[in-house]
Amino acid sequence: MTSVDVHQHLWTPSLVAALRARREPPFLDGWTLHLHGEPPFDVPPADHNIAGRAELAAADGLGRVLVSLSSPIGVEWLPAAAARPLLDAYHEGSAALPEPFSAWAAACVRDVDANATAKDLDRGFAGLQLPANALADAAGYARCAPLLDLLEERGLPLFVHPGPAPAESAGPGWWPAMVPYVQQMHAAWFAFRAFGRPRHPGLRVCFALLAGLAPLHGERFAARGGGAEADVDPGVFVDTSSYGPRAVDATVRALGAEAVVQGSDRPYAQPPLNPGFGLGGAAAYAFRVANPRRLLTGR
Repeated sequence: MTSVDVHQHLWTPSLVAALRARREPPFLDGWTLHLHGEPPFDVPPADHNIAGRAELAAADGLGRVLVSLSSPIGVEWLPAAAARPLLDAYHEGSAALPEPFSAWAAACVRDVDANATAKDLDRGFAGLQLPANALADAAGYARCAPLLDLLEERGLPLFVHPGPAPAESAGPGWWPAMVPYVQQMHAAWFAFRAFGRPRHPGLRVCFALLAGLAPLHGERFAARGGGAEADVDPGVFVDTSSYGPRAVDATVRALGAEAVVQGSDRPYAQPPLNPGFGLGGAAAYAFRVANPRRLLTGR
């Protein structure tokens, strides 16, 4: 009966220290985050206060909150020698978080090392998060296959989250979240259908931000010969991060209520005031309790 939010971000002191130790992106200068492809971002320190975030989770009625490494930072795409200190800091801090927090593991996708990821998962992580732009085509699935094989062997889920935005000319601050992040999730949704599911038939997977609304393109998919529009995969889930009732209602119409899980993306967005997104108490129970349980445990 535990209510779950599958998608939040909480930087522990060990991760903050590791980011401050760097001198090139990604790095923190005090609380200012510097990334390739995005303008400097002033991080509110209170957003990553562990006690304060636990109080917010309790106020939201959540019994479990899964935190993840922010893939847009770009840690997973660094060479292994540069990524490993940051990954170690993330895993060390996340594994020590108090209730109600648990976490997704993270992995280097430039230099894949399934043995290192196995050791990280041994610490009790809920599953593995990978950046969407690492799983956007056949080549990405071939490169990441050892990591996905590991998840299948252990019966653990995959969480697909937007990766770094490509370096572009200056634009409004909302551009990365609205354009490259959404495009990445759209591509990852269809790449999983084309390349991921045939290679990994038993893998459970959750796509952040309603998979960039890719499920709403089922009519076009069917019209262009991709397959039946209603061909819903029971092992595939989408989280609700940054969306509201209109998008969630449309996604439920496309995939069914059984595919939707609450993921708020806190602190970058807030959990919904209405957990059922206007679809009723049964929907709220499905999104926060029943569906996250099936995602995380397969039952």
